[in-house]
Amino acid sequence: MSDAGVTLITGAGSGMGRLASQRWASRGASVAALDVNAEGLEETCEAQQLIKPHTVDVTDGDAVVEAVARIERDQGPIKRVYSAAAIMPLGRILDQPREVIHRVMDINYSGVVNVAKAALPPMLERGEGDFINFASMAGWLPTLYMGAYDASKFAVVAFSEILYHENRNRGVRFACVCPPPVRTPLLNQARDTVWPKFFDQIEHLEPDTVLDAIESALDRGEFFVFPGKGTRLGWRLRRWLPDLLWRRIHAAEETP
Repeated sequence: MSDAGVTLITGAGSGMGRLASQRWASRGASVAALDVNAEGLEETCEAQQLIKPHTVDVTDGDAVVEAVARIERDQGPIKRVYSAAAIMPLGRILDQPREVIHRVMDINYSGVVNVAKAALPPMLERGEGDFINFASMAGWLPTLYMGAYDASKFAVVAFSEILYHENRNRGVRFACVCPPPVRTPLLNQARDTVWPKFFDQIEHLEPDTVLDAIESALDRGEFFVFPGKGTRLGWRLRRWLPDLLWRRIHAAEETP
């Protein structure tokens, strides 16, 4: 894939966003790294002259619009977008504070909406580029303790699929990425709150595996990206045998 143009990446202060930023910079691409965490962005950009930090809260739609305009003015036209910003505090729905549940939706879903509204129109106008939204297998498979996170990722799946179909054949390639748990700092938020025992029964991927899967899917013209050997099977089982998966989840968590 060509390294020309600017790569805009949200959640670039750590984890998947950081790795994607550094990967594209190593290929010679100009990277616009967005995150609310200025310290994390500084670490991402360390010794990487092609990565330009932009301290932006993706839940602030006006700030995202301003950042996109600044990036296109100062760095050049945006060629690809990775919407990777997310948080993952877990807990039973009735135990989680209402503010936390809303915050998860604001970042994980509304942030994707804000980036799409700001960055996609000029890409469509130019008729080229890649637009990648990070959902999750959590966007297909509801799990105990993950009500807020799952709801946000279900929303990303639906939004991304419709966005793609409304803009097919306009020159921009779309992908919605649905990995199982990935070994990034995001998982620490689960460990610091509630760790679903079901997580111990499924494959955890390396971030590089997910990024490789995205590029392969785009080259094959596939919209949904299911990285990992058993991920697509899990997606099918959820559609075909939802009760079986729920029995597995309850057995893992030892709930009646």
